[in-house]
Amino acid sequence: MYHSSTQRRHWTFCSWQELERCREEANRNFHSKAAATGKVQQNDLRLLRPHEELAICKHYEKRLLDFCSVFKPAMPRSVVGTASMYFKRFYLNNSVMEYHPRIIMLTCAFLACKVDEFNVSSAQFVGNLRESPAGQEKALEQILEYELLLIQQLNFHLIVHNPYRPFEGFLIDLKTRYPVLENPEVLRKTADDFLSRVALTDAYLLFSPSQIALAAILSSGSRAGINMESYLSESLKLKNDRITLAKLLDGIKCMNSLIRKYELPKSEEVVALKQKLEKCHSLDLLLNTNSRKRKGYEDDEYVAKKCKVDEVGSSTNTYASGIAPSVHCDISLFCACAAPSGGRPDELRSLPQMKKSGLMTILWTL
Repeated sequence: MYHSSTQRRHWTFCSWQELERCREEANRNFHSKAAATGKVQQNDLRLLRPHEELAICKHYEKRLLDFCSVFKPAMPRSVVGTASMYFKRFYLNNSVMEYHPRIIMLTCAFLACKVDEFNVSSAQFVGNLRESPAGQEKALEQILEYELLLIQQLNFHLIVHNPYRPFEGFLIDLKTRYPVLENPEVLRKTADDFLSRVALTDAYLLFSPSQIALAAILSSGSRAGINMESYLSESLKLKNDRITLAKLLDGIKCMNSLIRKYELPKSEEVVALKQKLEKCHSLDLLLNTNSRKRKGYEDDEYVAKKCKVDEVGSSTNTYASGIAPSVHCDISLFCACAAPSGGRPDELRSLPQMKKSGLMTILWTL
């Protein structure tokens, strides 16, 4: 449940200012580490500023969603939401100058497939990249190199609660307990549009999944000219709870504001920032990081193929090619193995504990 989850305790923040402080600290930490190498000054103009890093993250998160939207076989929305949340969380505490978002976004999608039990082989996954077989194999190699890093930087909190299930629950509730609305399904299309747009913002880091789902329902009703105040006051029993109702309405206003204010960086800005980012990586500022791994997947044209991917292949052939047989894992078994004794399933052991217990081998063979 969300209210007892690591998402609520560790990844739901009080305000956008808190998110801004996290990103500024990540940027500042990289500047300090880069200056410690003696190759640049603390505020060297060749290094990215926080707002520039945020613009790059916006660009690559949109590319991540584009990649997932045309993925073959069709990727469930919950997997897409989990991948997006991993990407947001990762760059709250890390800099794009240290870990290139090209490979991190693919690693987020790859890990989300495992955690949400979307059963595609690793060959199928990289087959969605518009690359040669050699390029796909290289991308897979880098994804696997970054996978444990991503898990560690997420603090082993892998379970993500998305708003899609609460959304379906609200629709069922409207059908059974709110006869004022004859056909609640008329709300679905515009509500889906709301969920797609709000996913690009920081709303997932600020509000609970049920709040986001309810905001989608009410926004859809408002656009259709349907007054749903009675649903809040009568069906949800908020008539006499003014404080909760006020907080709920304030949250919905905030989400609408986030959507209105959200802007993707312009193409010319993206080009300039990419060039600056590549220069940062070419400086090889971090002595403890392999520059080849840090640059990530070189080809930025990673968008999934339009043609259907061949989904047939035996596990024997997959093993013979040296590629892991599947990105599918039984998450309940995985969490039972990796969770500390008496701990919650979504609070996995630390990386040193996993190394000591031999769970590193388990992770790489899943």
